[in-house]
Amino acid sequence: MTNIIVAFSKPEDARNIKNIIVKNGFPVVSVCSSGAQTISGLDGLHGGIIVCGYRFSDMLYAELRELVPPEFAILLVASARRIGDTLPDGVTWLPMPLMVHDLLETLHGLDEEQLRKKKIARQKPAVRREEDRQAIAQAKEMLMARNNMTENEAHRYIQKCSMDSGSNMVETAQKLIRLMA
Repeated sequence: MTNIIVAFSKPEDARNIKNIIVKNGFPVVSVCSSGAQTISGLDGLHGGIIVCGYRFSDMLYAELRELVPPEFAILLVASARRIGDTLPDGVTWLPMPLMVHDLLETLHGLDEEQLRKKKIARQKPAVRREEDRQAIAQAKEMLMARNNMTENEAHRYIQKCSMDSGSNMVETAQKLIRLMA
């Protein structure tokens, strides 16, 4: 489940929203009453949902959006007259008065979106540093020269050795370089 932070300028509003969210199975990691407190509550979190009101004592929700990393979605609970025509990217709006069913459905949707984004990010291949790429290329060249392999065969050999030993390809390539030098 996604981390949820509840942030409202009135502590009783924040407590009420938190209680509704927790009773329905969502984890609330902190309850905040200012924008600065909300931002400091993000430390150590790698994404989540911020359920907040329109105004804090130190900033508006739009300023909060600018300061929050893009891995966080904001669920704004405010009246229609305060919102205007457009919302910043990453902000979802629920009108006041708040309906519990609408809040929960929106949280479920945002939670699924957060999980989908994390899954996509995990599936992206890791970007290797230049020196790591050079080590793998050098190990491939040594295998190709010594064992008369093609580049594909050398690459697959390093991958297989890496999987068999439980180490990553860079470590395996470095071991092969040391062994064959």
